[in-house]
Amino acid sequence: MKCRHCGHELKWEFVDLFNSPPSNSYLSKDQLNEGEVSYPLKVFVCDNCFLVQIDEYKKSDKIFNETYTYFSSYSSSWLKHSKNYVDMIIPKLGLDNDSFVIEIASNDGYLLQYFQEKNISSLGIEPTSSTAKIAKEKGINVIEDFFNSSLATKLQKSDLILGNNVLAHVPNINDFVKGLKLALKPNGTITMEFPHLLNLIKYTQFDTIYHEHFSYLSLMTVQRIFKSQGLKIYDVEELQTHGGSLRIYATHIENSSIPINDNLEIIINKEKLAKLDKIEGYKNFELKVQQVKWNLLNFLLNAKKEGKTVVAYGAAAKGNTLLNYSGIKSDAIKFVVDASPYKQNKYMPMSHIPIVCEETIRKEKPDYILILPWNIKDEIINQLAYVKEWNSKFVIAIPNLEVFE
Repeated sequence: MKCRHCGHELKWEFVDLFNSPPSNSYLSKDQLNEGEVSYPLKVFVCDNCFLVQIDEYKKSDKIFNETYTYFSSYSSSWLKHSKNYVDMIIPKLGLDNDSFVIEIASNDGYLLQYFQEKNISSLGIEPTSSTAKIAKEKGINVIEDFFNSSLATKLQKSDLILGNNVLAHVPNINDFVKGLKLALKPNGTITMEFPHLLNLIKYTQFDTIYHEHFSYLSLMTVQRIFKSQGLKIYDVEELQTHGGSLRIYATHIENSSIPINDNLEIIINKEKLAKLDKIEGYKNFELKVQQVKWNLLNFLLNAKKEGKTVVAYGAAAKGNTLLNYSGIKSDAIKFVVDASPYKQNKYMPMSHIPIVCEETIRKEKPDYILILPWNIKDEIINQLAYVKEWNSKFVIAIPNLEVFE
């Protein structure tokens, strides 16, 4: 296997999470007696460019299809983050009614709706028809396709191209970034948000690894990829989203009007301190992952022995990685609650844990609630504050097992 950025032979295994089904392949009741397809979920690190990556076992057009069930608008914290971005970026870049914005992976219009409110023309690029349909109902212009260099040549050049949590999702990252350059105006800006590899390693966030994520990104590696396609990163911000993300700002290398911010050197120095520029920085991660699994299994076993009921909240992709790697089934976790009606009355892939509405928590009064999307745990805890009525406790498995009220 060769690195999908530099072509270097991949020799170093980062972590092996064994075989796993596609993270969003939720099942109907009729499908429970059918066979399920799973794919190896093994991650490598390139010792030349340090791109962390999985092999392309699951083709992107099979993942992001018409039955894709992730809708961004069901997280209030994510909507707030998106509105704050729009309110920030418009004055920062001097955008006005003559400007044009492209969002790649625009999902259900969760973000472009705020540009629409400001009367700024925009276009969404979204390959999943289920989410694109919702965006179109909001009056947002959407092209249902994957973004690449070929599509970029057909688009109106943009003052701003943005992509939130999409850079990790593309199998051909070089061609994707090439497309960004082709679709950008000479003085335009690109912003991309992605989970920071530094935090993934530091906080053992292995559940963010699944087949939709082809790459796991450091600033050093992203800077190298962008430079190879004629783009320069001129600023970067650290964000709290998804357990710690980066937002990069990039433009054409030829654009000399924008100075390079000192933030780049600060974050790159953090990465070097963690030895992300050496293979040593990636060793022993698998041992930490195994410890998370054993701690969770031990908790569930003890709860079972004590006759306690454990349920989960959030039928998120990261939850599927955690459950399937740990071998957890519905005999250990009774059900999973999710706010999205597109997931309710279905079952988690492989584990076959039923997905239900929140009212089931009030009815069943479980002893423990395992929060699977730990990145929005505060939002969930506030939402479920009423479980204190029967002394239910919350549980987080990552980075360390924690039980709290």
